[in-house]
Amino acid sequence: MEGYYRCLVCKRDFTVRTGTMFERSHVPLDKWLYTIYLLVTARKGVSSLQWSKEIGVTQKTAWFMLARLRKACGNGKDALLSGIVETLLGGKEANKHECKKLRAGCGPIGKTSVFGMRERGGRTKAVVVQSVDGSTIKNCIERQVTPGSDLYTDEHAAYRGVIGVNHKSVNHSAKQFVEGMAHTNGVESVWAVLKRGFYGTYHHFSRKHMQGYVDEFAFRLNEGNVK
Repeated sequence: MEGYYRCLVCKRDFTVRTGTMFERSHVPLDKWLYTIYLLVTARKGVSSLQWSKEIGVTQKTAWFMLARLRKACGNGKDALLSGIVETLLGGKEANKHECKKLRAGCGPIGKTSVFGMRERGGRTKAVVVQSVDGSTIKNCIERQVTPGSDLYTDEHAAYRGVIGVNHKSVNHSAKQFVEGMAHTNGVESVWAVLKRGFYGTYHHFSRKHMQGYVDEFAFRLNEGNVK
């Protein structure tokens, strides 16, 4: 039962929501908990419009709740990936508003890029990156992957000269998808789920909030084994 409490030391009033994602929210906790459950178990996500109808709040309130939950999904990123790690770069200009599209053709120009990393049989991390040059990608790898790990990638030039890991690539443009243990099938499955959520549920990720959506999908893949 919710109510106000007073700290005997500092004499300040507080509630069970103080210091949590529920603070300063007038939405009942049972609706918050139901939203958490659906966010974790809905494999392709849930839109704020649909969710507002499910729990009886406005679309603005539902978006506020989901945005707070996505921010919480982004916590706990300190643990490094190790063992066999697959990486992949992705991004589409379709993620931008129509009036902001550059229509610059193939390649990363005008597109919002996401760098994905996945332990084979383990956790997933994904980061929205400003550019796809070698220094940016290598910096992501150094900060997220344990030195000495096996890194399997495609033939993207940004991976050339990466140090601290055992790097091996497959040439997708030459129709080479597997070479021994080297392939990126695991991290490509992450992209498949993310795309299904984009096309089927959300329809649009703004650049400003894209990291939150990416964190949501990564969290669900890592922690969403809810029975």
